[in-house]
Amino acid sequence: MALSDPHSLTAEACLDALGTGPEGLTSAEAVRRLAAQGPNLLPEARGRGPLKRFLFQFHNVLIYVLLGAALVTAALRHGVDTGVILAVVLVNAVIGFVQEGRAEAAMTAIRSMLAPQSAVLRDAARITVAGADLVPGDIVLLEAGDRVPADLRLIEARGLAAQEAMLTGESVPAEKAVAPVPAVALLGDRASMLWSGTLVSKGSARGVVVATGAGTEIGRIGGLLAGVDALTTPLVAQMDHFARWL
Repeated sequence: MALSDPHSLTAEACLDALGTGPEGLTSAEAVRRLAAQGPNLLPEARGRGPLKRFLFQFHNVLIYVLLGAALVTAALRHGVDTGVILAVVLVNAVIGFVQEGRAEAAMTAIRSMLAPQSAVLRDAARITVAGADLVPGDIVLLEAGDRVPADLRLIEARGLAAQEAMLTGESVPAEKAVAPVPAVALLGDRASMLWSGTLVSKGSARGVVVATGAGTEIGRIGGLLAGVDALTTPLVAQMDHFARWL
């Protein structure tokens, strides 16, 4: 249930588009949407152990070619050439190992930023639900000190500001308001939105959930981190293609 540019729509238009209202969803509808949309969780890191992660760095056609070249130079007693080739292979493995380890640590840190539970309106009554059970269309109630549990379009705000440094890099809390902003506004300028994982620094608010899990802004970042070991630069791709040709 993706909603395009909710920051540029009025609060009423967002509620209509999501098939909800100021009093929230019914419990039955929330259960149905949870089954259809899945839980409000971020992708898990791959979680390979240190040894497996290190050995995986050698799983590359170019590395196979270099190791073969090292064997040939060793057989020819070209010790310097052998040492240089093995050093290149080892340095490449260490860099990949460290990069993937940092990505897994960052992914774990991001997952820890999610709110474990949230106050919502369902069946026109305030209840507390697990953060993982939030669905698009839920009405979330927030106060100062609360962690935002999903991407929200504000429908009510009183003296509201949120700490969004994790997404925007801005150390000063961002002032928030219900009024829509232009569709082309940058992430940090979307004052009508609250983002999953950010912190309400002052005020209170009601917001309608517009995205959960991997569909949130922090979820997109998490998705990139979860697949960091699959990223390939153009140079590496060309070298790999050349190695396969050989």
